[in-house]
Amino acid sequence: MKLPHSAHRSHPWRIHEIAPGFRVEDVWALDTPGGPGDFPRLVELIASGDSTRRSPLPVRALFAIRWKLGALLGWDDPGTGVGSRVPSLRDALPPDLRDGPAGPDLDGRPFESLYLLDDEWAAEIANGTMHGVMHIGWVPDGAGGHRGQMAVLVKPNGRLGRAYMAAILPFRHLVVYPAMGREIARRWREAAAGRTPAHAR
Repeated sequence: MKLPHSAHRSHPWRIHEIAPGFRVEDVWALDTPGGPGDFPRLVELIASGDSTRRSPLPVRALFAIRWKLGALLGWDDPGTGVGSRVPSLRDALPPDLRDGPAGPDLDGRPFESLYLLDDEWAAEIANGTMHGVMHIGWVPDGAGGHRGQMAVLVKPNGRLGRAYMAAILPFRHLVVYPAMGREIARRWREAAAGRTPAHAR
């Protein structure tokens, strides 16, 4: 479910102090119900599998088109990434985050983890169109439990970046993120169903 930007801004996330020049592009509730200590499982689930791989054909087609365009237009050339066109946000981390765990590697995706806390994980990506952050938080669900929340933060690269983000907005909102959210929820339910209850161990 898509959420208002205030759902991200109202939390005292550490990312606010690290990426103040980034705009909130999207905020989504993840259907991943759990308890206060289940956030590491969500981080592992998201990091260990690309949620677009088993998404519907239209989603996979959109990503294939994007990577093809990126190859043709040089958007994803090595010189456009983190540490090349833009410095890594890790360089701006305060000492407690810099000395703490960075978080997991993301399987098969060009994201680099920034930091990992008990209820917050951030990873960054950069290319010729933008510098972005995927932020995953663990929030109360209003019913005594918790769930995941994903925010996408972006700093567009000039006119090209602003035009690109505007062009893909309807695809993100109507196709890509809803499908990714359903895939994450499906995998979460499958993982939960496969766990052995503590009293049965």
